[in-house]
Amino acid sequence: MGRATIAWGVNGMRGLWKALAISLIACVVLIGLLVVEVGEEQKAPALLLYCAAGMTAPVEQIAAQYEREHGVKVALQFGGSGTLLSNLEVARQGDLYLAADATYTTLAREKGLVAETIPVARMRPVIAVAPGNPKGVRAIEDLLRDDLRVALANPDAASVGQVTRRMLQDLGLWDGAHAAVTARGVFKPTVNDLANDVKLGTVDAAIIWDVLVPQFAPIEAVPIAAADRYEQEVSVGVLTCSARPTDALRFARYLAARDRGLPVFERNGFTPLAGDAWVWTPEILYFSGGVNRVAIEDLIRNFEQREGCKVTTVYNGCGILLGQLKLGEQPDVYHTCDGAFMQGVEDRFTAPLELSRTDMVVLTPKGNPRGIASLEDLAAAGLRLGLAHEEQSTLGWLTARLLRQEGLYERVTPNVVVNTPTADLLVAQLVAGGLDAAIVYEANTKSVRDKAEVVAIDRPNAVATQTYAIGKSSRYPQLMGRFLDRLRSEAGRERFLAAGFEIVEGASAP
Repeated sequence: MGRATIAWGVNGMRGLWKALAISLIACVVLIGLLVVEVGEEQKAPALLLYCAAGMTAPVEQIAAQYEREHGVKVALQFGGSGTLLSNLEVARQGDLYLAADATYTTLAREKGLVAETIPVARMRPVIAVAPGNPKGVRAIEDLLRDDLRVALANPDAASVGQVTRRMLQDLGLWDGAHAAVTARGVFKPTVNDLANDVKLGTVDAAIIWDVLVPQFAPIEAVPIAAADRYEQEVSVGVLTCSARPTDALRFARYLAARDRGLPVFERNGFTPLAGDAWVWTPEILYFSGGVNRVAIEDLIRNFEQREGCKVTTVYNGCGILLGQLKLGEQPDVYHTCDGAFMQGVEDRFTAPLELSRTDMVVLTPKGNPRGIASLEDLAAAGLRLGLAHEEQSTLGWLTARLLRQEGLYERVTPNVVVNTPTADLLVAQLVAGGLDAAIVYEANTKSVRDKAEVVAIDRPNAVATQTYAIGKSSRYPQLMGRFLDRLRSEAGRERFLAAGFEIVEGASAP
């Protein structure tokens, strides 16, 4: 009896400890799952988008669609474009700003609030009236009639208000319209308020965006004769205060993608602009002349990280790159050493933009032991000269052209001991002691000034002008346009200047 009791007690204790152990493990697992869940929520809070009220319908649909596809929530704060801009200027919080008028986005950039912008769609002002147009409104001048109750948007709060004021001022009608609204109508903070007032019958007419008419059916639209001149571009901007710029840019790309956000805008009455294809991580093929490498390499790496894209850069002599293009290669960008190497492929790219220039120079070992002072000295007996390959590189082609124009080609070429496709190879061989002189770009010499001497070539044709062109077959022209903005930014200009380039001023983006 005692043994049975003892055995039962031991077994009971074992069972109790086993149950406690299982419970403890379960608690640890549950706590771990809760920690992971909380950690994930903390790691990826909702993005905050400040959105013009007129965009409510499409943006709500796109945000919900994005969350379903990618699990990323986007919180939306609606209001007038001007009101939202004032709010974010004070708060300095959030990730994105979608304005109904590109002038607001531009202003946000000028204030340092927006880093990148992406165009989305277009819309134009119309006069909204009740179904059947019972008051017989036919033109914008009718808004001054004594028998009409008119509503307009506050010009300081809403984009449509600013456009309305500008349009009426241009037509000489603003003072009269302002007086009429003050006496018999009302000013509203958002375009949605205007459309809703017409729908409810509290006013007889209002100037709204054309895209809101179907959203507030059964109201009708009366066209404005001058509306084409006041058509506005909807654009989304990534805020400089965003703590998650890559995530913000991804949603901005999705919103403006031709196969994601733009069809939603179109279904809601907007005229979509040309957008990029949607993919979570775009892959870019970038053809670049070798001379650009020192200036753009870090800019590309930073761009990849911020945009969440992958850039495969092919650096080579432009003669080789041009040959690859003629064989059918289709890069997203072609960044030349000189615009002459666009010849024959111009129809496959946007109009090339001149970005920078660099002079051609003679590079010699430190101290210039052969006493080279001019191009004529390159014909000296026994001189070991390095030139870029005439058919493989821009530099080689420019060098051959220069020597022929100066009547020196036949005298100088017997001294050539090496031809290379890029100038950096010539610089390396000269520094290593294998050459007495080489013709290179000044931009190639910045890193070796302590080991070599630079002799200027004082000729107007001894210069190369670098151009940037986006491939017409690229799936990501907007993305490549933003990289062009990066090249032309203050940081980009500093990189080019530090690399020995001159900046081409006054050119506009293609």
